[in-house]
Amino acid sequence: MKYYVNAQVKRSGNGTEANPFKYINEAARIADAGDEVIVFPGIYRENVNPLNGGTADSRIVYTSTEKNKAVITGADPVKNWTNYKDNVWVIRIPNGVFGDYNPYKVQVAGDWFNVNFVAHTGEVFINDKSLYEVTSLDGVLNPVVNAKSWDKDFTVWTWYTEQDEKTDETVIYANFQGKDPNKENVEITVRENCFYPKEEGRGYITLSGFKVCKAATQWAPPTAYQEGMIGPHWSKGWIIEDCEVSHSKCSGISLGKYKQPNNDNKWSKLKYKDGTQTERDNICQAQIEGWTKERIGGHIVRRCNIHDCGQTGIVGHLGGVFSIIEDNHIHHINNKQNLAGAEIGGIKMHAAIDVIIRRNHFHHCTRGLWLDWQAQGTRVSQNLFHDNCVPYDYLLNKDNLDLSFGEDIFIEVSHGPTLLDNNLLLSDASLKLPTQGVAMVHNLIAGSFTAVGHGVLNGALTEKKINQAVRYTPYHVPHRTEIMGFMSILHGDCRMYNNVFIQKPFRPGIEAMSEMMKGNEWTDGNIVAGTHTYDMCPSREEWEKQFEGYCGLGSAPSDRYYNPLPVYWGGNVFFNGAKPMSKENDAYVDDKNKVTLEIIEKNGEYTVKTNYMDFVPKGKAATICTDTLGEAFEPEEKYENPDGSPIVFNVDFYDNPRAVNPVAGPFESNGKNGEFTFN
Repeated sequence: MKYYVNAQVKRSGNGTEANPFKYINEAARIADAGDEVIVFPGIYRENVNPLNGGTADSRIVYTSTEKNKAVITGADPVKNWTNYKDNVWVIRIPNGVFGDYNPYKVQVAGDWFNVNFVAHTGEVFINDKSLYEVTSLDGVLNPVVNAKSWDKDFTVWTWYTEQDEKTDETVIYANFQGKDPNKENVEITVRENCFYPKEEGRGYITLSGFKVCKAATQWAPPTAYQEGMIGPHWSKGWIIEDCEVSHSKCSGISLGKYKQPNNDNKWSKLKYKDGTQTERDNICQAQIEGWTKERIGGHIVRRCNIHDCGQTGIVGHLGGVFSIIEDNHIHHINNKQNLAGAEIGGIKMHAAIDVIIRRNHFHHCTRGLWLDWQAQGTRVSQNLFHDNCVPYDYLLNKDNLDLSFGEDIFIEVSHGPTLLDNNLLLSDASLKLPTQGVAMVHNLIAGSFTAVGHGVLNGALTEKKINQAVRYTPYHVPHRTEIMGFMSILHGDCRMYNNVFIQKPFRPGIEAMSEMMKGNEWTDGNIVAGTHTYDMCPSREEWEKQFEGYCGLGSAPSDRYYNPLPVYWGGNVFFNGAKPMSKENDAYVDDKNKVTLEIIEKNGEYTVKTNYMDFVPKGKAATICTDTLGEAFEPEEKYENPDGSPIVFNVDFYDNPRAVNPVAGPFESNGKNGEFTFN
């Protein structure tokens, strides 16, 4: 059955092509397995709630007839602004407009949200650009530039809200900097989601070609019900494709966790159990309540343009297992810096079991990709990362320095196996690695490794070494969700083969920031590219010597089970002062030639221009495969495909075949004039 929807009709019809529905929700109430909902261009100001799901063989498909011309939005236009004073205007909105969810009463809150920030889930927009919320009317009358923002000049466009209890109205003041809001396109967010089933288990739905924007979403930590503007809500087999997803208050797309009423933001609400413990409880409870490969995950997010969301472009815990995230453009996430906490990134996923993240472009995010806990069987391949960092002006203000540069990829307290291959990692910090069980193969890495050997304790009194609490995290049956055990992070167990490391010039201010980080448990502030941070780890031979002559009998105390695990290497190349490990006996270190690296953007097309291919050794490296990499120590799982088949790294970034003795780095052959282009 095909149902048609057209916002332009004067009156809603019966859903036929000749007499279409006016609202998508009319079709969403009746569409069932095998049906298609065809949506014509227009603005659909609704929260679409699919009542039914499809099946693996018979999906429900929602399609925009023209790509990104059907707009599902959580915002409504507001006129009737009254000038309050100078550039400041005020509007009063009856609370009945909001129904049972008023985003100007609800504050952003939840586990791992920085409680020093006060923000409502609502937003004010002028001409599709969101203003900055402040906590007092004075902040609207006398706005101050915020250097933390990527767009600091716009930070003086501010708004403030309060409730008039006597009239039961929401009052919003906004500084429009000389613009008349009654003559501009001014909107406020009024709905929590845009395309999101209220009930769990509505699987096998396709959302194709829509523009989805401006929802009043809530903070989405792993220990809570995780919502986004779009999401499958704890189901299986969704496809989200060719969509533009933008301007969610918190998260754009959620592949995340269902609500556990007994354990929903339990850490911040009840305080007594640490967040790490409540997260372990969440995972075990989900296992009991049906978190399995057969019921959950297996989603596809592809060819989407995801940008300008406050917390994450894509978020997920448990619900995103066995998914594929490919060919997306993920950029400008958390640029306003009006939200802060430990759940921010272009993508932030916990339990990315057997998730494939490939051919995406991540840039200008506070952090590109964050894989937290259980990155087991996760493969990150053929992605371009750059400019994932704190903004340039922010670095120059020493009063504002925080304990992170931002980075391309952050892998945290996971046992692996996590595979990174054929990526370009070009930000100041390429990888943050308080973890183990990571293999890096054929990457171009122009930033540093940070937090190696750090970041695995749990916030006890670390300076006094009292009541230390290590973070025990789970590992799973290979290619399944079932938990095999829990263990702390020992560090190491990493493989580094055929990578090219280039030391970039340091940005002004980053050296001072690095100095401030030294001695901190969560990071080491390293800014020098290369594998040298793994000098703390033994080789395989050094590690095995700890166990010589030991038969495992008795209970005498021993460090051998808790020392760092070994590292493995081969075929890595280092330029411009990038440093190898001291034990890396086959490293190719070029200290004579100057390697250049430039990112050029023109009309939305990005080009990486570099001359490293002129100097990289040819015909020297070995072909790497699953057998070369072995298996991650704790889960005893190989670096292999989700179906258990082996991987041979015999194609490059562009899927061009590699030689038997390939070239180190992501490219097998040089681009034209040293230029590599990405759309």
